[in-house]
Amino acid sequence: MGFLDFLRKEEVTGSKVLVCSLGPKFDDSLKSDTQAYKRFYPSTISRTFSTIQELTAALAQKYDIVHLLCDVSPEGAIAGVSGTEFIKTCGASDVKLLWIASSNPSDAYINGFNARGQKINLVMTKDRRGPFFSPFLTDLLAKMSSGEGMPAAWNQVCQQGASSVHPDAPEAIFFAGRGGVKLR
Repeated sequence: MGFLDFLRKEEVTGSKVLVCSLGPKFDDSLKSDTQAYKRFYPSTISRTFSTIQELTAALAQKYDIVHLLCDVSPEGAIAGVSGTEFIKTCGASDVKLLWIASSNPSDAYINGFNARGQKINLVMTKDRRGPFFSPFLTDLLAKMSSGEGMPAAWNQVCQQGASSVHPDAPEAIFFAGRGGVKLR
């Protein structure tokens, strides 16, 4: 993605959201994250998938946001599919935001998630930080659903900078490959 792609404005109204998990391990997080999305995005559905293939097939429903709770292997794979391949699959399905919302080691993301050249915003959660995740997500979604682009909304909720420390926010890696999109 070039700088001009970042500046290109795009607005989606009535954003469709899929909050999902691979397996029942993440049921509590799935419920709380789904509640946060439903407050701002009425077209939110929640699903637990048994396999990555089921999830990939569901992407045909053309979701704007995919919020996924899953384990990422040390090699950077989700249930045997590389993170990079899953990012490409989401991009091909016109997903604008892919959020890996469960805690996973940063090395797993570094080893298998390459979003370079993809038109997608990607959040890779390293540490949800327990009770702090839901309020952060709620604040972020409130700003995004009112028309703020995700990079600006993220910076408002969790100001960025070399000296910034945010013990009350999740620790995450954010790639803005579709930074100009507004998800209402």
